[in-house]
Amino acid sequence: MPNRVAIVGVGYTGFSPLTPEVSYKELMHEAAVRAYEDAGVDPRRDVQSFVTVAEDFIEGTSIFDEYVPDQLGGILKPNVTIPGEGIHGLATAYMQIASGIVDVAAVEAHSKASNVLTLPHITAYAMDPVLNRPLAANPVFIAGMEMNRYLHVSGATREQCAQVVAKNKHNALYNPAAAYGAAIEPQDVLDSEMVAYPLTRLDISPHADGAIVLVLAAGDVAESLTDVPIWIRGIGWCNDSPTLETRAWARAIYAEEAGRMAYEMAGIRDPRQEIDFAEIDDAFSYKELQHLEALRFCRFGEAGLITEEGVTEMDGDLPVNVSGGSLGCGHLLDASGLARVLEVVLQLRGEAGPRQLPDVETGLAFGWRGVPTTSGAAVILSS
Repeated sequence: MPNRVAIVGVGYTGFSPLTPEVSYKELMHEAAVRAYEDAGVDPRRDVQSFVTVAEDFIEGTSIFDEYVPDQLGGILKPNVTIPGEGIHGLATAYMQIASGIVDVAAVEAHSKASNVLTLPHITAYAMDPVLNRPLAANPVFIAGMEMNRYLHVSGATREQCAQVVAKNKHNALYNPAAAYGAAIEPQDVLDSEMVAYPLTRLDISPHADGAIVLVLAAGDVAESLTDVPIWIRGIGWCNDSPTLETRAWARAIYAEEAGRMAYEMAGIRDPRQEIDFAEIDDAFSYKELQHLEALRFCRFGEAGLITEEGVTEMDGDLPVNVSGGSLGCGHLLDASGLARVLEVVLQLRGEAGPRQLPDVETGLAFGWRGVPTTSGAAVILSS
């Protein structure tokens, strides 16, 4: 039997549009110090493995592992960098502990998006170099095409997508770490300037800087460190077709398969009945709807309807993105998935403050790596 694994400590820096006063190393260090204090561990003595989620292209330096040990306390310890989504890093640490290689591991992901002057050009390197890259298509343009296709096939409407934005930004008003909380109406979203039809400016999650560190531990160690271990019941990931020409534009197959893997591991048959709340990727407004359907919280074509009916509101039957999601907190590049995990942990520990949900025991976090990828990961956590 694999070891049981729990999250025993969390640390994060507040998310902000600009952080000129600190470097990414200082952001990481601040989050790490808070996580180790929360877990009651000394990284030099207790943590045996350090996992960072980072993409060399975005960081501007190659072999990013070499820029990590100092601020995480991982000098002369195993360090590995995962060029993926934040929950991919969580999965890596989970497998190290579940397989018995280590007992305690730290996972870090961060964003210094404000340092990247030409992010769309960097993202373009993920496209097929022969068929797609020469077209010089802005990633948001590709998201607009996908949104158009999704709305056409699913029957969802721009108004329902706008309601997602209004909901998440309103939720973010209750989150002191969120950068973009606002009291707006769906009509404000529809009236904002068009960026890539049908995406308006407010349909797009604005970027933010920040860092998140999680400390994971094997079952017996976890129970000795904290009275409220948050158990990883299931975890899954999937990379769907990498090319624009061969993907299913209306469906998030990567989310379907990542969810299926996590549900099977957790023994969950009916997510809508067995999961109390969800934090899922909303890099673009329509993505919340598409991911809700892919993760089987409703049938295809119903996500817009349940959003319209208030099911996904903070006081609804299935609260979604109570933290504010990326639309309200800010998009943290590859750290966005860990931001969703962070909120699930805080909710399950009863530490979410004014946005605390009552009587929650099981939550799901899902992260998507963004345009132009079809790469996502899901994790189910329980108290």
